[in-house]
Order: sequence, then C-alpha cells, then structure tokens
Amino acid sequence: MATARLVLTDGTLFTGEAFGAEATRGGEVVFNTAHTGYQEVISDPSYCGQIVCMTCPLQGNYGVNDDDQESARPFIEGFVVRELSAIASNFRSRGRLDEMLAKHGIPGIADIDTRALTLRLRSGGAINGVLSTRDESDIELLRRARELPPMTGRDLVRQVATSKIVEWQSGFDGVYGANPPDRPADKHVVALDCGMKRNILRHLVHIGCRVTILPPTALYGDILEREPDGVFVSNGPGDPAAVLHVQYTLREVATKVPVFGICLGHQLLALAFGAETYKLKFGHHGYNHPVKNLLTERVEITSQNHGFAVSERSLQEIGLEQTHVNLNDGSVEGFRHRELPLFAVQYHPEAAPGPHDAAYLFDCFRTILDERRPLNADDMRTAQQALAARGVATTGKKVSG
Repeated sequence: MATARLVLTDGTLFTGEAFGAEATRGGEVVFNTAHTGYQEVISDPSYCGQIVCMTCPLQGNYGVNDDDQESARPFIEGFVVRELSAIASNFRSRGRLDEMLAKHGIPGIADIDTRALTLRLRSGGAINGVLSTRDESDIELLRRARELPPMTGRDLVRQVATSKIVEWQSGFDGVYGANPPDRPADKHVVALDCGMKRNILRHLVHIGCRVTILPPTALYGDILEREPDGVFVSNGPGDPAAVLHVQYTLREVATKVPVFGICLGHQLLALAFGAETYKLKFGHHGYNHPVKNLLTERVEITSQNHGFAVSERSLQEIGLEQTHVNLNDGSVEGFRHRELPLFAVQYHPEAAPGPHDAAYLFDCFRTILDERRPLNADDMRTAQQALAARGVATTGKKVSG
C-alpha cells in the first residue's frame, strides 16, 4: 500500500498507509471521539476546512450508504484513522469508506498512532496540518501547512451552503430519534442553510413543518415575503464572528417570528443580539458530551461538533438567559430570549447518529411556532416527557447542584 504523511505546523510528522484519493490537502486538525458514525462525520458540512482524526481505532467496518449522507458531498480536507477495515459488513452497506473518499478527492491516512495525535491536540490545541498521499517532500508539506490561514476569522459558510431556494422533500422514510410524522405539515418554516445537516430537516418535517431552504445570503425581506411561521438557523463551519451577513439578517428577523438555532445558528443568534464568541482550545467533536439543562435539571448526553463557543459573560450582559451548560468545561450550550419566542443550542439534537436525549428540542420549537411566546421550563419538561412517551431511549437523569 502507498505511503501517506500528515505534517503539522509544529513540525510533527506522522507516516502511515494511504487510502482514499491521491491528493494533498490541508486544514485545521481536530479529533472526534465518536465510536460510530464516520459517514455522518465525513458528510457533515461543519467540518469544512478540517482534517478529522477519529479516536476510535477501527473505521470503515460497516461501509457506507446513501441514507446516512448528511449533505450532498463531503467537505472535510482529510481523514485520519488507526485502522481501516479490510471489509465492509452490514446489510445497509452499498460501498466502502475508502471508495467514498476517493470519489470526492479526499485523502486518508491509516496505521498511525492516533492516540499520540489526539494527545497532541488535547494538550496543545487544534493545529493546522497537511495530509498527503502523493510523493512530495516533508519540507514542502511543512511549508504548505504553515501557509494555511487560521480558522479564526474565516467565513466558510458560503463554501458549503446552497445558493438556491429549495423546497425540502425528504427522501428517507424515517428519522433518527423520532417516529414518522403523525400530523400534517401545517406550519411553514424557513431554514437558513449555513451548512445544514439533512437530519435536521427530517426532524422539522416530523414536527409538522413544510420547510423552505434559503441560502445564507437571504435578506430580511426575502425571508418575510414567504410568510413563515418560524425560522430555523442551521449548523455550519468556520468562525461565527466572520459571518456578518447572517447576523444582520437575524437581528431583524428575530423580532418578527419564532426562531430556533443549532450550533453555528446558536452562535450567530447570540452575536446578532450583541454577545461575543471565542475559539475553543480543541473544540467539541463527538457523541458523548454531557450537557445539563438548567431549566429542567436533567443531563443529556449529546452529539457535538464545534470549535467556537458563546461567552457566558457577554450573554449575561445582554440579557439572554443561559439554558444549558457543558459539564466537561462549563461552556455555554444553550440560551433563550426572555421576551421573544427564540432559543438556541450549541450541540446537535438531531444527532445522526448519536444519543437522542435532546430530540425534545424540536418539540419545543413546535411549541413556540404554535403559541408565539418565549419558551419556558414547563415547555421543556413537557417535551422531554413526550420524547420518553414515544419510546425513544434516552440517558437523561435529573440531577441537583
């Protein structure tokens, strides 16, 4: 098998076996702690501009398929694994992981010490690097790595978002963490696509919404002329502070209709109201992050993928109420507006894959669509109980302190 190399800007070199495409690509190197879900990770647009290292040793063992794609194509720069499975064994499999990467021009490296790389990122923070499956000198790869721009200040939304207006038509008869829709699509939601995962759209359909997807360049008038019952702001890549055009739009829209934001959408809504964001040392990437709901006092095990966070201090200064906190590092994981029907979370309630503890938040969105008032603690408790009644397994428990 051909040789591949991963070179970090501090001069660290990892040499392993090449798979995927014959290519040289660079980006911010991050690690993901998920045990499954490599296809969803690769196809999540929020990873645009990043090389992803999976901490779980074996990858590719159950293959890939069309239903698990979270976007039309992958946007990651490279994929790093300890061991690439020689077989893809699953009744849903329609291809192999290495074939998927090769199709989209993405290089991969296997048979390296991913634990050493993860410890480097955990201790020193996310760092730029170049992954190459070509015959290029180490010095040249290091030079290219050091010329890469930092993630801070980069607006990557336009690279991954749609440029068209799309009426969403689900091609998948089901949704992770929810049953098929049991109500007609009697609400119209405009979804601002900043790099949106498909399972978010499936959840919106599940709560009885007809969804119109608009590009992030949509203006205040473009949104309101469609007479939506509410607006959803999606996840996406890059530095939220650099995505000024969406912030300006949200500032106007939020006073007119109910709004729900996830991940980058959470950050953009906070910025639109005057809060601040900052770069996390190594980000949150995985499906096992504990988050406490401060309103219901329940802990959720959540799916996460972000490198920036909202400043708690700045959130308090502008009067937005924090609703969720990360139990690993104390960072802000959600907030609500006290006077407007608006709330947002930093993590991914749609999961895909991952624990379904937070799927109740889509029911909370339905509540503010129906009643057009601020979300409260009783709304969240009711939604959590409804999730349990549907038979969706969760790990959440009520805690004190």
